[in-house]
Amino acid sequence: MRIESSAFEPAERIPRAYTCDGDRRLSPSLTISEIPEHTQSLALIMDDPDVPVALMPEGLFTHWILFNIPPETLSIPEGGTIGTPGANTRGDMHYTGPCPPPDHEPKTHRYIFKLYALDTELELEEGASKEEVEAEMQGHTLATTELIGTYSRA
Repeated sequence: MRIESSAFEPAERIPRAYTCDGDRRLSPSLTISEIPEHTQSLALIMDDPDVPVALMPEGLFTHWILFNIPPETLSIPEGGTIGTPGANTRGDMHYTGPCPPPDHEPKTHRYIFKLYALDTELELEEGASKEEVEAEMQGHTLATTELIGTYSRA
C-alpha cells in the first residue's frame, strides 16, 4: 500500500499553502494505491511527533483524522475530505495544517500521514478521538503506510 502527494516529496518540506502560514484548513492532495485485497475501509491519521513537551506533555499533536474511507478511494483532493472525520488534538473535525512554534526546538517538525487498510468499518461516530479510532482498529489492520513531510516557520 502507498500514500503519496503531488504537493511534496517524501521527507521534503510541505508547501506553505498547507500550513498555518497559508490556509491552515487546506490539506494537500493525497494519492492512495496498492490497497490490499479484502480491505473494507481505510483510516488516515496525521500526527506531529515533534511538539515540545513544554507545550504538550504528550509531545504529539494530531492534525487530522479520517476513518471509514471507502476502500476504492484512490485520492483525497486538495482541501477535500472523505469518509468520517475524527477530532484532532484541538477537537476540530477537519485538517489543521502544520504550525510549529518558531521559538521552541526543534524548529523543523515532521508531519506523518499514516494510512491504515482495515478488514472492517469502524463502529464510531463522527468526532471520535485518535485513541478511540486506534482502539477500534486493534486487530483489524491489514496494512499500513506513511508519508512524512516537514515544516518550519524559522
